[in-house]
Amino acid sequence: FDTGMRKLKRQKNMDRKDFYVSSAGKERYPYSIVWTPLPFISWFLPIIGHMGICTSDGVIRDFAGPCYVSQDCLTFGRPTKYLVLDRSKVGLRQDRSEQDVWDYAISEAVAQYEGMMYNFFCNNCHSFVARCLNELKYDGKSDWNMVSVFFYFTPRCKFVSSRRLVRTYIGFAVFALVTALFLLNQ
Repeated sequence: FDTGMRKLKRQKNMDRKDFYVSSAGKERYPYSIVWTPLPFISWFLPIIGHMGICTSDGVIRDFAGPCYVSQDCLTFGRPTKYLVLDRSKVGLRQDRSEQDVWDYAISEAVAQYEGMMYNFFCNNCHSFVARCLNELKYDGKSDWNMVSVFFYFTPRCKFVSSRRLVRTYIGFAVFALVTALFLLNQ
């Protein structure tokens, strides 16, 4: 009954098969990049947010702070946007399966970033995702960076649900409304 209800709920909300809810109640986004808004910052600039990448079984990994890569959740909340990456664009090795290549690349990036300091402007969650894409030789490239990841993800991503779309923009809408009302009363 529980599994059937989860399937029904997913189909009712999304009618997509890109992600699922595990038996433990965790959201899974296999072979995907995920994104969530940053508190306060996204209220002023809604295109700025926190990003992670998922393993082949959908477990989220994200560079969360100095010497720390979190597992199984995004640091600032559940994903509001996601992009399923095209697995045919991964530089495969003949001696490894697609799943092994994917997970190994992410684990290599995790090992590197667990020893790095976090810098909001230069070495952040977007940089971590870029490192993963470089390890994957995604799209035949090994020069991904935080800017190229942003411009690749932003026009292609999908919202998880309409509720999460609202969650993404509600802070900005309130800020814009308060600002407009303040300026109109001047």
